[in-house]
Amino acid sequence: MSKNLSIVIRTLVFILLVAMAMSMISCANFPFGNPQNGEQGGENNQGDNTTPEEEECKHENVLDGKCLDCREIIITKITDLPLDKYTDSLLPDGSVSRQLYYVKANVTELINARSGEMIIEDDTGSIKVASLSLKNGTSYAAMAEKPNELDEVLLHCSLEKVSGVWQIKVAYLVEFTAIEPNIETCTIAEARDAEKDTLVNVSGVVACITYANGHIPSGVILVDETSSIYVYGKEIAESVSIGNKITVNATKTYWILETEINNAEKFGYEGACQLDNATLISNDMGSNSFDKSWITETTIKEIMDTPVTENITNKIFKATALVKKAPGQGFVNYYIDDIDGVTGSYVYTQCNGSDFSWLDKYDGKFCTVYFVAINAKSSASGCVWRFLPIEVSYDNYVFDTANAAEYAVKYHGLGQFQTSYTGDPAIELISQVSNELIGVEGATLSYTSDNEKVVYFTNTDGIITLHCGEAGTATITVTGFYGGKEYSDTVTITVEEAAKIESITVSEAIGAENNTLVTVHGIVGPSLANQTGFYLIDESGVVAVRVAKTAFEGLEIGHEIIVTGTRTITKDGGGQICIDNATIESNVYGENKYSTETFITGKTVADICAIADSAEATTSVYVVTATISRVVGGYSTNTYLVDGDNQFMLYAGGPGNYAWLDTYNGQTVTVEVAVCDWNAKGLKGCVLSITLDDGTQIYNELNFQ
Repeated sequence: MSKNLSIVIRTLVFILLVAMAMSMISCANFPFGNPQNGEQGGENNQGDNTTPEEEECKHENVLDGKCLDCREIIITKITDLPLDKYTDSLLPDGSVSRQLYYVKANVTELINARSGEMIIEDDTGSIKVASLSLKNGTSYAAMAEKPNELDEVLLHCSLEKVSGVWQIKVAYLVEFTAIEPNIETCTIAEARDAEKDTLVNVSGVVACITYANGHIPSGVILVDETSSIYVYGKEIAESVSIGNKITVNATKTYWILETEINNAEKFGYEGACQLDNATLISNDMGSNSFDKSWITETTIKEIMDTPVTENITNKIFKATALVKKAPGQGFVNYYIDDIDGVTGSYVYTQCNGSDFSWLDKYDGKFCTVYFVAINAKSSASGCVWRFLPIEVSYDNYVFDTANAAEYAVKYHGLGQFQTSYTGDPAIELISQVSNELIGVEGATLSYTSDNEKVVYFTNTDGIITLHCGEAGTATITVTGFYGGKEYSDTVTITVEEAAKIESITVSEAIGAENNTLVTVHGIVGPSLANQTGFYLIDESGVVAVRVAKTAFEGLEIGHEIIVTGTRTITKDGGGQICIDNATIESNVYGENKYSTETFITGKTVADICAIADSAEATTSVYVVTATISRVVGGYSTNTYLVDGDNQFMLYAGGPGNYAWLDTYNGQTVTVEVAVCDWNAKGLKGCVLSITLDDGTQIYNELNFQ
């Protein structure tokens, strides 16, 4: 090879190497390789401009060898981050940009107070930050001073693709500017009355800590000298102890379980009054008692009678109450009841009752209870307060029998009456009251009317019966007697003429188009199971009717009524046909025997089991001979109608739905059973009645009790 040729070859190689190097430099601006379609990389995204040749400065706030005063910082807007360039489906989840960016934005949501996971937003858009720390490795939780919601932050960060969406993977905090929110410093009473979404600053003593599933702290009841409120938040609850006096910034809000929102709106319940998105400002770490001077002493009955439209949630009350423990299958329910042993509600738990095992020592005792109605369970049948005990003490309570006459009137006498009637209800009234729990035996009640043309009473062999006559108004006086003392109270009753309402038959309602409003006449039949309602029956058919729980006040099997509701089926190709969200337009009462003309006889349990799930059979009632079988399992109790090798399961929401059949477990009886499919999981049964060998007929009165 000649010398000149060798020089040429070496020159060409050198030129090629230079070209390759220039190409690599050009590509360095692109995290994932060469630009395509002539696109210039790094546009408006110069990122980290520090070079190794720059002299390291001696100032504070140093990042990569240079402070903010000694280096050029180029801020990248969120919408200018090259997210669009990284959406290629060929890039898998977990792909990370090699280029770093400076982003200045405001924190709009702090998702995790430990890692610094947050949402940031500038005037062009928003993006999620997976975690935030200092360059020296200090985590967000360990920062002495750290940005919170609203604050402006300057981040040095990279990008990562997660579940197909780009986010900021690792963010180093360069600096932040605290933005003072418009927060109102107020008392807890003022916070309770504040408009929804108002930012408040409140101080108080932690009186109670609540727990979510897994016994994880979920929130606290905070109390000052004016009132109490629930502060929701795992971070707060994990950072405090009962007795600590704390100050929090938070948002006033109302909470309703998402699946209950529609039902809550129907009954005017706006939700549990509470504080959310709370930030702990200070904690004295003390053991303080919460202020009780403002707390109202009341009764459980008065709270249960309080409409859910009133804002009493998470406000502490004091009452004498009966604490009861009711073990279930895999859970424990605790109840707080009034002195009648009946009126009350259950304690709200997300831990199957394990978070309230401290109540065990009070089981069956009348105690002094400080409690809140933490929320209201909202269903199609209505809203019911649920309790949270704050403090309980047993003080050897003894009921003063000098108040027995008043007790008999308030707890047993007045509650028997409705405010209006449209016919003669012929209701048998209570004449004697006894309560072994409080030591009252044989208190008596009497009733008088100031207008006997409208309302009058009969007494036949000691049985007092309420009757209504002509239209008008009457004031009823109920008087209790016990131990030589008496107590009276009154209730006003209006009797109205039954309105003439156009209505259709049950079969016409069944045949109506789905989701149409129907007004139907019929006789009240037995109760539904695991649904708040009853069967409406006439000579043409049987249909399930769902109503609010309050509709059962004064309602009995055999009443002649007119209802208006929506003809509904729960799913296509099968499902439960019913009249939903029904209201009672008229009730003329009576002791009517419901018709069995459309009931199907001459069939067996095997015939019912053979009905296809897709068949619209939920308006059918069968009369069969079967053996009652109650099967208790580890976490459930199931009830079956059994005939030989065939068994038909009854639909239920718990063992209590068919507890009335326990006495007849194993007995062969005649059963009126409706086919139902409320949960779209296959056909099951609802027993209307059973008839024993001696001809005694026993009805399903579950919702009438």
